[in-house]
Amino acid sequence: MDRLIDRTINAMIVLAAGSYAITKLLTIDHDYWHGWTFYEILRYAPQHNWSAYGEALKTNPVLAKMMISGVVYSVGDWIAQCFEGKPLFEFDRARMFRSGLVGFTLHGSLSHYYYQFCEELFPFQDWWVVPAKVAFDQTAWAAVWNSIYYTALGFLRLESPANIFSELKATFWPMLTAGWKLWPFAHLITYGVIPVEQRLLWVDCVELIWVTILSTYSNEKSEARISETPAEAGSSSLLKGPPEE
Repeated sequence: MDRLIDRTINAMIVLAAGSYAITKLLTIDHDYWHGWTFYEILRYAPQHNWSAYGEALKTNPVLAKMMISGVVYSVGDWIAQCFEGKPLFEFDRARMFRSGLVGFTLHGSLSHYYYQFCEELFPFQDWWVVPAKVAFDQTAWAAVWNSIYYTALGFLRLESPANIFSELKATFWPMLTAGWKLWPFAHLITYGVIPVEQRLLWVDCVELIWVTILSTYSNEKSEARISETPAEAGSSSLLKGPPEE
């Protein structure tokens, strides 16, 4: 019964969020619909949504990027859970919320300032600037962000600082090198083609793949540690033997 209730709640969340997103995208021109055909609505929706996004970047760029990252990190974690074998509507809501919260509060805002900082750090137009930005991104920034992500998720799971540090220590190098299989190629476009204000949107599209990897890896480590704890406790009690009376 509890499983059915959980599945129903999850289905309602997905349906409500999906319906809201589609409605917002399709009704971008609702003030001008008089006399429009359905084809015209569909035809102009992408262009005008893009214009609205550009306007949001001018009026409140940090909030716009925070919202995009929050959505991407939530969806990315949902995809990760599906890849782990969970049915479509049996995902862990708390886990998805934690990932989305980290994306919203930290990734969007920090990335906004990071890309501006990166432009100031490499204010040149030479051929080597793009490779230099990619190298800096995949060493300094990747190390910082992966550490922030794992630490924030650990605190949201109410884990102890010792456990968080242990997980971070175990995953830091594998995740950094795993990123080198994906991000250098994506960032050739990020830094070579995409304007600075639009970069986070492109990066967040690629993030759907990366967050799936990050979230899966983080939760695998956490679950493995939780499962090992009772086993260690059991083995230690066997070694100690029965209590003396």
